[in-house]
Amino acid sequence: VRHGGGLSVARVAACLSSRHMAEDILADLMGSFLIVAPAVFGMIFAYWLFKKVAKISLFRQTREDDEALLRRMERADESGGEADSYQKLRQIYRDIQNGAKAFLAAEYRMCLMFLTVFGFGMIFFVARVEYGWDFKIGVLTAFSFVVGGITSMVAGYIGMMIAVFTNARCTMSATLTPEALAWKESFNSAFRGGAVMGFALSGLGLLVMYFLMCVYLSAFDVGSEAVKLFECIAGFGLGGSAIAMFGRVGGGIYTKAADVGADLAGKVVAGIPEDDPRNPATIADNVGDNVGDVAGMGSDLFGSFAEATCAALVIAAQSHDLVSAGWDTLVFPLYISAVGILVCGAVSFVATDFRPVRNEASIEEVLKTQLALTTLGMTVAMYPVCAMFMPEEFYLGPKTFVSACMDGGVSSKCVTSGPLSAFCCVAAGLWGGLVIGFVTEYYTSHSYTPVREVARSTETGAATNIIYGLALGYKSTIVPVGILAGVVFVAFSLMDMYGVALAALGMLSNLATCLAIDVYGPICDNAGGIAEMAELPEGVREKTDALDAAGNTTAAIGKGFAIGSAALVSLALTAAFVTRTAVLDRGVNMLNPVVFAFLLVGSMLPYWFSAMTMKSVGVAAMEMVKEVKRQFDTIPGLLEGAPGHSPPDHARCIKISTDASLREMVPPAILVMTSPIVTGMFFGVEAVVGLLAGGLVSGVQLAISASNTGGAWDNAKKFVEKGGLVIDMPKIDEVTGETLRNMDGTPVMVPVRQRKGGECHKAAVVGDTVGDPLKDTSGPALNILMKLMAIISLVFADFFMSINNGQGYFNVPRQAF
Repeated sequence: VRHGGGLSVARVAACLSSRHMAEDILADLMGSFLIVAPAVFGMIFAYWLFKKVAKISLFRQTREDDEALLRRMERADESGGEADSYQKLRQIYRDIQNGAKAFLAAEYRMCLMFLTVFGFGMIFFVARVEYGWDFKIGVLTAFSFVVGGITSMVAGYIGMMIAVFTNARCTMSATLTPEALAWKESFNSAFRGGAVMGFALSGLGLLVMYFLMCVYLSAFDVGSEAVKLFECIAGFGLGGSAIAMFGRVGGGIYTKAADVGADLAGKVVAGIPEDDPRNPATIADNVGDNVGDVAGMGSDLFGSFAEATCAALVIAAQSHDLVSAGWDTLVFPLYISAVGILVCGAVSFVATDFRPVRNEASIEEVLKTQLALTTLGMTVAMYPVCAMFMPEEFYLGPKTFVSACMDGGVSSKCVTSGPLSAFCCVAAGLWGGLVIGFVTEYYTSHSYTPVREVARSTETGAATNIIYGLALGYKSTIVPVGILAGVVFVAFSLMDMYGVALAALGMLSNLATCLAIDVYGPICDNAGGIAEMAELPEGVREKTDALDAAGNTTAAIGKGFAIGSAALVSLALTAAFVTRTAVLDRGVNMLNPVVFAFLLVGSMLPYWFSAMTMKSVGVAAMEMVKEVKRQFDTIPGLLEGAPGHSPPDHARCIKISTDASLREMVPPAILVMTSPIVTGMFFGVEAVVGLLAGGLVSGVQLAISASNTGGAWDNAKKFVEKGGLVIDMPKIDEVTGETLRNMDGTPVMVPVRQRKGGECHKAAVVGDTVGDPLKDTSGPALNILMKLMAIISLVFADFFMSINNGQGYFNVPRQAF
């Protein structure tokens, strides 16, 4: 641009400024596209998978599966045993669906009341800050809390409905011929059903969270108020985690009350299989498989994603350099989850199309290949993203990198080689999660020595089985805790606590695949139960049992992921709380009696929490057993299976489990949610740090041991049932019935394969029944305890600091003793 033969400096500066502004806008748009597009893709891909599953007909005839046809055929006069079996299948399918809907309706009514009351209270608690009252922060935090809770409920509902939609279709696929086609299609239907939840939850959670952040941008100036913005967004994580608490605890109590009740009533009281159509608790048991392991697990991992993202955003907002680098750098944690959706979507075709299941032996291999390929794909895909959005040098604090790090200061907050450091943190979490998952599989699968040792211990009765199982659970904590310690050390060394949050997101980056494999298990379990209750051919049940056995193993891998990520998320949230309250600026001394006292209290909370949930399962299971026994006694011909007898009252058993779960989930939730609030209010922020540290360190060990102990007992029982256990026993003379002896008087020993109904099997059933609430109620729910206490502390940090400068109403001095 020329003016009077020369350049106008003002106009050149304006042009350059406009060019930089355009580049910034383009970068922000590119960043937004890389978040929104994968999120939308995830939901569209989930719908496409749902349509694939919906094409499977519940009728032997090749026809459209519509409701009108269903009603016409139900009214038709079907004759023959096979037709009757498929009619039973459809009736059982509807019963399970109705039971699932009834439970979710009752649970979500209570959850909505909780969101309303707690959200209203949050407005006033969170609005109280150090400098007075700020109702904008209170209202926006409460709104994001409600949005997070509702999103978690929607995700749980989607998962629950697709699981009970797919179960009977998995059973129908197992009836196909030839055998290879039946294996492939039954596996694909269950895997695709699980993937619907995985991709729907991942896409929905990412999209809603980013939309909420964009809306809140209009209320805050990112340059100067980034901390306030992301503290309000942290309410989203709190809402998701609070609903996960109800889903995990309530769902866990429901599923294990029904499962233990059905087991005891069937095998102990009446001597019949748990899925026998005569057992009144079977429908409740099959509903429970979905309540805890689908809706509960989905809410749990959704909460982990939301909380890890919130922790990373709050820590990043404390950094002057990251805020100055722009919006696309600030929201880098969301790119990890976005890339994960794309990678999981691409890899999912390996299991269903490129390398499908052909026989029983290939099931576990295909599922584990999914996890390994997803991890490898994420590793390859993440470095370009890190290089694109992370600055080369930055300081994780209010100063600039030049002022804080160029004067000879050495700190983990001084980050050099930013893209490489971020990549290493994400990769550490990613591969650490995979190793934890496979170590968990080693300790819970009957393909390996530890579970086979537990199975062999049943030779001398239930007591030794219990002892061996407990020992296995305690021993199984060693490697996972070592891996977690290594991941934390690497991440903290490279990028301080921001690195720990990125590692947690790395571990959760293949969330869609993890959820697909987790939900696959309950679908196959339901499919097997439906096959037995509908009295389908034995070959169908054998296929669904094999699919379910692989699902049990991969579910244990999923629990390992969930526990490991919960530990990292809890640590990252604690770090965000510490950063926000500036506790470490003055030092947290372990010799401070208040800190040490609450360290002990925090370590005790997981045991108190576990005691409450375990007892709740016991109480509800006793009610279930009594109800089943009452029906056997009062319904003529039910137990004997006499022709024309009245059907069992499934609805009564479903109501017992529903009422028990809703009643018993409240006290544990109150314990977890009020502990950090009461501690912060009366004893101050340093006591809260002690409480969180104790809960994390104690909770992760207890969660791993409880989940693995229960999983080992479960698979030890299955190992005995499939005839894998061979024990040397004295040889009996077939004529005289006497024990044959050697020349030296010792009995002649012969190998005998153990089966259902034998003494070893009875001992294994006792261990499995004891382990049920450990692996499916208390163990998984401890994930929520670790995370929920930390996210509550973060959201209420300003409120705590407003009370005597963070010293609580008891005015506990914030100093080292």
